[in-house]
Amino acid sequence: MTKRNIAYLACAAAVIGTGLGAAPPTAGHTVHVVHPGESIQKAVDAAEPGDSVLLRRGTYRESVNVSTPGITLRGVDSGVVIKPGTKRAANSCAAGGNGICVVGTKDRRVEGVTIASLKVTGFAKNGVYSARTDGLNVRNVTAVKNGVWGIAQEGSVRSVFRWNTARDNGDAGLFLANTVTAEQGAANALGTVVEHNRLEGNRIGVTVRRLRNLSVAGNDVTGNCAGVFVVGDENKPRAGDLAVRDNHIARNNEYCPKTERLPFLQGSGIVLTGAERTLVTGNEITDNVGKSPLSGGIVLFKSMVGVTSERNRISDNRLEGNAPADLVNTDTGTGNTFEGNSCGASRPAGLC
Repeated sequence: MTKRNIAYLACAAAVIGTGLGAAPPTAGHTVHVVHPGESIQKAVDAAEPGDSVLLRRGTYRESVNVSTPGITLRGVDSGVVIKPGTKRAANSCAAGGNGICVVGTKDRRVEGVTIASLKVTGFAKNGVYSARTDGLNVRNVTAVKNGVWGIAQEGSVRSVFRWNTARDNGDAGLFLANTVTAEQGAANALGTVVEHNRLEGNRIGVTVRRLRNLSVAGNDVTGNCAGVFVVGDENKPRAGDLAVRDNHIARNNEYCPKTERLPFLQGSGIVLTGAERTLVTGNEITDNVGKSPLSGGIVLFKSMVGVTSERNRISDNRLEGNAPADLVNTDTGTGNTFEGNSCGASRPAGLC
């Protein structure tokens, strides 16, 4: 248990009784303590900016909408589990098939929300879903066996996704996009960070779709059908101007059937499709093996609408045991460079 956990528990100890309670910690902010069987949503609705909602260990069956800026929703430890409720959908988050939702409005983003130290599992769509946020922090969250995405975000800036586990979700473990409902150019994520997460058993470990100015760094991505996807298309500005660095990407060899957007997936480490000015560096990419058009260690592939990848830099990666090759470039785009990589084979030859 961390010092932060202990501090929160010390605050919680001041609560008298077994019902929903509140203890004033410091600077006038309140910790709202919730026990299994009580309503998380009620506590979230009562919270004001700067407050925390602290979940005691146990299982909670509900979906939670967060729209108040500056609040923290966290569990005391990994024994806090949120599952779908058994009653008729009580809010829009539940109606959408999601576990936890942090959603702003068209005119105003929700700022400074933290989701931490809990597990979300079994939701028809997404474990954690956010849209139109600024400075969202999701850490130490486990998203398991959700129908689409484990942790997903669109239309948001300055987010931090750190030390999470996303496992056995229907599509991406972590999914970040500009928007999923309209055709738009790539959005500036203003330094969003995807860092030190564990992503396994999903269709794709991490998908970054039509975004710019973010980093995917230090993640452990294994046992998916594909590891990391950077996806662009014909919209302007183009996807890219981001970094994929220092990740461990291994044995993403599960088979996933084709979709309307992609061929079948198997054995892909990192795929750039329709992206520009992406830096792929310092990654360890091993034993990703398959026969998909997207198979290989690091793959540059023309997008599904025929947009090429251009001016991407693939440098100083260590690749071994990937097939059909460690480096694969079937793209006809210009300005892509391969330098300083440690690898055994490439298509076309000469990239190693």
